[in-house]
Amino acid sequence: MKRRWYKRYVIPAKYRPYIFNKYVFTTLGFLVWITFFDQHDLLLQRNYRQKINALKKERQYYIDEIGKNKAMMEELFTNKNNLERFAREKYYMKRDNEDVFVFVDENNKLLSESGK
Repeated sequence: MKRRWYKRYVIPAKYRPYIFNKYVFTTLGFLVWITFFDQHDLLLQRNYRQKINALKKERQYYIDEIGKNKAMMEELFTNKNNLERFAREKYYMKRDNEDVFVFVDENNKLLSESGK
């Protein structure tokens, strides 16, 4: 008598009918198919979910930046002194009777950009 292939493995006899059932094989085959071979497999779904979360974080970042910029614009356009200070600091504008000196550190960066 030929030995069955599943009797070579150590599986108790009382579990064999449940493990080697056609429904178990069908379910396992379905899970493998859905996980790896389907057009919308689980691995692809996970990658899409990660991209969506990254895009949501980026969207929130830009919404926060827009809010900050709107507040800065409101502050600049409501007070003439703030507008002049912003123009002097950001674009190095000057009045006709004064000179502007820009200090640069060793790495050829402006001191205001290097955080010093």
